[in-house]
Amino acid sequence: MDVLLKRFDDLERLIKSRGYFQKEVFTFSEGCAYCGFTQSYMYKLTSFNKIPYYKPNGKVVFFRRSELDGWLLSNRIASEEEANVYMSKKRRDKQ
Repeated sequence: MDVLLKRFDDLERLIKSRGYFQKEVFTFSEGCAYCGFTQSYMYKLTSFNKIPYYKPNGKVVFFRRSELDGWLLSNRIASEEEANVYMSKKRRDKQ
Protein backbone atom coordinates (compact mmCIF):
# COMPACT_ATOMS: atom_id res chain seq x y z
CA MET A 1 0.00 0.00 0.00
CA ASP A 2 2.84 2.42 0.82
CA VAL A 3 4.36 1.78 -2.58
CA LEU A 4 1.10 2.70 -4.29
CA LEU A 5 0.77 5.91 -2.28
CA LYS A 6 4.33 6.93 -3.11
CA ARG A 7 3.76 6.16 -6.77
CA PHE A 8 0.56 8.21 -6.72
CA ASP A 9 2.39 11.13 -5.11
CA ASP A 10 5.12 10.92 -7.77
CA LEU A 11 2.54 10.94 -10.56
CA GLU A 12 0.70 13.85 -8.98
CA ARG A 13 3.93 15.87 -8.76
CA LEU A 14 4.75 15.05 -12.38
CA ILE A 15 1.34 16.18 -13.59
CA LYS A 16 1.60 19.43 -11.64
CA SER A 17 5.12 20.11 -12.89
CA ARG A 18 4.04 19.79 -16.52
CA GLY A 19 1.72 22.75 -16.00
CA TYR A 20 4.76 24.96 -15.32
CA PHE A 21 5.93 24.56 -18.89
CA GLN A 22 2.69 26.01 -20.21
CA LYS A 23 2.57 29.07 -17.95
CA GLU A 24 4.57 32.22 -18.61
CA VAL A 25 3.82 33.98 -15.31
CA PHE A 26 4.13 32.25 -11.94
CA THR A 27 2.71 33.09 -8.55
CA PHE A 28 5.14 33.22 -5.65
CA SER A 29 4.59 29.61 -4.62
CA GLU A 30 4.76 28.40 -8.23
CA GLY A 31 8.02 30.30 -8.69
CA CYS A 32 9.43 28.63 -5.58
CA ALA A 33 8.43 25.20 -6.84
CA TYR A 34 9.77 25.91 -10.35
CA CYS A 35 13.18 26.97 -9.00
CA GLY A 36 13.22 24.35 -6.27
CA PHE A 37 13.68 26.96 -3.54
CA THR A 38 12.00 27.22 -0.17
CA GLN A 39 9.66 30.15 0.35
CA SER A 40 11.98 31.69 2.94
CA TYR A 41 14.92 31.63 0.52
CA MET A 42 12.79 33.12 -2.27
CA TYR A 43 11.61 35.88 0.11
CA LYS A 44 15.24 36.62 0.87
CA LEU A 45 16.11 36.82 -2.85
CA THR A 46 13.21 39.16 -3.58
CA SER A 47 13.79 41.39 -0.56
CA PHE A 48 17.42 41.94 -1.61
CA ASN A 49 16.42 42.34 -5.29
CA LYS A 50 18.63 39.42 -6.29
CA ILE A 51 16.00 37.82 -8.54
CA PRO A 52 13.70 39.53 -11.08
CA TYR A 53 10.08 39.76 -9.92
CA TYR A 54 6.92 41.82 -10.32
CA LYS A 55 4.59 43.37 -7.72
CA PRO A 56 1.76 44.93 -9.74
CA ASN A 57 -0.37 45.92 -6.74
CA GLY A 58 2.41 46.29 -4.24
CA LYS A 59 1.58 43.06 -2.41
CA VAL A 60 1.43 39.95 -4.57
CA VAL A 61 4.71 38.75 -6.12
CA PHE A 62 4.86 37.27 -9.63
CA PHE A 63 7.70 35.86 -11.70
CA ARG A 64 8.14 35.54 -15.45
CA ARG A 65 9.34 32.05 -16.37
CA SER A 66 11.82 33.24 -18.99
CA GLU A 67 13.42 35.61 -16.48
CA LEU A 68 13.68 32.86 -13.86
CA ASP A 69 15.35 30.63 -16.45
CA GLY A 70 17.82 33.38 -17.33
CA TRP A 71 18.56 34.08 -13.69
CA LEU A 72 19.01 30.39 -12.86
CA LEU A 73 21.47 30.01 -15.73
CA SER A 74 23.46 33.18 -15.00
CA ASN A 75 27.01 33.25 -13.66
CA ARG A 76 28.12 30.18 -15.56
CA ILE A 77 31.36 28.65 -14.31
CA ALA A 78 33.70 27.46 -17.05
CA SER A 79 34.94 23.90 -16.94
CA GLU A 80 38.61 23.21 -16.35
CA GLU A 81 39.05 22.30 -20.01
CA GLU A 82 37.42 25.55 -21.16
CA ALA A 83 39.68 27.53 -18.83
CA ASN A 84 42.77 25.78 -20.22
CA VAL A 85 41.72 26.51 -23.81
CA TYR A 86 41.10 30.16 -22.91
CA MET A 87 44.50 30.48 -21.24
CA SER A 88 46.33 28.87 -24.16
CA LYS A 89 44.62 31.28 -26.59
CA LYS A 90 45.59 34.23 -24.38
CA ARG A 91 49.22 33.10 -24.37
CA ARG A 92 49.24 32.76 -28.17
CA ASP A 93 47.70 36.21 -28.58
CA LYS A 94 50.45 37.79 -26.44
CA GLN A 95 53.20 36.35 -28.62
